[in-house]
Amino acid sequence: MTGEDRRAPSPQSVARVVRILEALCASAEPLSLADLSRILDTPKSSLAALLRGLAEEQFVVAADGVWRLGAGAFGLGSALTEARRRFQSSDLIREGMRRLVEVVGETVLFAVLDEHDMRLTYVDVVESRNAVRFAVSVGDRRPLYATAGGRALLAARPDAVVEAYLARLEPERLAPSTQTDREDLARAIAEIRRTGVAQTVDQASEGVTGTAAVVRDAAGMVAGALVVAAPSARSADKREDLARQVANAATAISRSLGYLPRA
Repeated sequence: MTGEDRRAPSPQSVARVVRILEALCASAEPLSLADLSRILDTPKSSLAALLRGLAEEQFVVAADGVWRLGAGAFGLGSALTEARRRFQSSDLIREGMRRLVEVVGETVLFAVLDEHDMRLTYVDVVESRNAVRFAVSVGDRRPLYATAGGRALLAARPDAVVEAYLARLEPERLAPSTQTDREDLARAIAEIRRTGVAQTVDQASEGVTGTAAVVRDAAGMVAGALVVAAPSARSADKREDLARQVANAATAISRSLGYLPRA
């Protein structure tokens, strides 16, 4: 059969190949076909043919009924690591921020946690092109409890850190509707852990809605929080969409940094 006669793999098959390799990367142990079927929510019959093709190229190896990564995968991994070395993480984050601005049309920020005084600092910003937009400068600092980025960063910290922060917190009312009750804040953080997205309306500033999700690096550590800041009046009817878009963008940036969720 000539190359012209061969059918090109479907996009779904390509995606499944990538997901197989990701699952094997994320697992501490080799995985059986049944394991992969469960993790990827894909029929075993669909995965078996893909695994055979990967095995032919030495991307995976079968032994004793389980599958593990092969020499081909590690060779590709080394090449990708070298390619990634040529890109700065900050460039990858900023590129993701630019894409998000194009999608949502609002200002996008990147914030990091200062663990010394438990505040956030904005370290990058891509501004909206709207005449009316949220304005912030790189280097601006904000309290965690009243900002979407701060709450997202808090929610990613261990329980003991959150409890200690709330215990010593003396919250100020920065806007008429700022939440200052510690129990309300604890419930808000628990909800962020459930959904993966923080959203604040008129908390740090009246008339500003923030939506945030954390970005993780290859080691699984929190690199910072991706934040969309928008006028509350303009975003009132699209808050759910903003939450979805921010979560998707944070996931995409994390993947570009090498983060793979554990199976």
